[in-house]
Amino acid sequence: MMKRLLAATGLISLCLMSSASAAENITMWVRSGIGDSFKKVVEAYNGSHDDKVTITEVPFSELVQKYATAIAGGQAPDALSMDLIYTPAFAAAGQLEDLTDWAKSLPYFNSLSPSHVKLGTYQDHIYGLPLSVETSVFAWNKDLYKKAGLDPDKAPTTWDEITSNAEKIRALGGDTYGFYFSGGGCGGCMIFTFTPLVWGAGADILSADGKKATLDTPEMRKAVDIYRNMVKKDLVPAGAASDTGANFLSISNGKIGQQSIGAFSIGTLITQYSDIHFGVTLIPSVDGNTSSFAGGDNFVITKGTKKLDAVKKFLEYTYSLDGQKIMAKYGSLPTRGDIADQVLQGLDPRMQVGLKAISIAKTPYTLQFNDLINSANGPWAGFTNAAIFGDNVDTAFSNAQSEMQSIIDNAQQQ
Repeated sequence: MMKRLLAATGLISLCLMSSASAAENITMWVRSGIGDSFKKVVEAYNGSHDDKVTITEVPFSELVQKYATAIAGGQAPDALSMDLIYTPAFAAAGQLEDLTDWAKSLPYFNSLSPSHVKLGTYQDHIYGLPLSVETSVFAWNKDLYKKAGLDPDKAPTTWDEITSNAEKIRALGGDTYGFYFSGGGCGGCMIFTFTPLVWGAGADILSADGKKATLDTPEMRKAVDIYRNMVKKDLVPAGAASDTGANFLSISNGKIGQQSIGAFSIGTLITQYSDIHFGVTLIPSVDGNTSSFAGGDNFVITKGTKKLDAVKKFLEYTYSLDGQKIMAKYGSLPTRGDIADQVLQGLDPRMQVGLKAISIAKTPYTLQFNDLINSANGPWAGFTNAAIFGDNVDTAFSNAQSEMQSIIDNAQQQ
């Protein structure tokens, strides 16, 4: 009897131990400022599952280097929310889990944000999937439109119209301006808001394989002329020339008539600047077609993690209708197109513009994104500043084209 009792007790203990050991604690790093949308998903998951996710915020400017260092030292987290532009470089270095088979088995795989999946793919293998989706859109201040004699409910569809509207708004006088952009040393701002002017017209700043700089095109020349013209006509505040991104959302001050913003800013304007009555539309290109920059984060898993299955289950939860609704409630666009309407139901209809942008949005594919584009000292930031605010457009084009190609060539030789 005692033997049977001990055996039963041992079996119960074993079951309890097995149950306890089955629960995983997933460590995950996110960049600072990721916002409430993802934090609330983690909170909901932890409250409804045995597995738990522990997130650590790392300063945005330090995240890439810190992650690389942690990988080298064997101290990397199980998963990471990574700016999608950096996914190819880490995949190429063999530091991420290959998710190809699992990703393609997801019934909604083909409805995931296409630009995120593209940036998460290296040599036909998938290493990153969309976590947070961001797009760039065009916004206008309805009150300033009305004061300038414009129809506040009519979205501009061409840059001629935008420029004309800017002139009328500037005519209101004082410190009221018709247009704004962060054009100082903010390469990230300008790739986000300015490049759609050429993408929609079929041009690009890099070849599809990322091996050639294709900056000097008629479309880019025209885009530069549009911005130069507005600067010359004093339709843009002088501070735009030195803004490194600190005043990116200047439309929130009530003195800016129009500017391109991020879809994330829609929620910010609604919740924090309720006195700003604004409209949003897609960004027109130089020929009137529309485009957008696809930004946000990819979800990546560190190669060799022992919690691979648990991490996948968590990501599947974020892709569920419940997970997507939580993220959208706190300002994030849906990553799944097949349930997007359900996810956004009942939310501000202006979020739909950001959603529409996903299908036409682009992101440059390059392993040298930071050196080429994001760096304040890089060729893209230098080019946009010199070409729009400087005296010699031809020199700005030739210098940037040469420097970009040099960076690409040097990287290929290493």
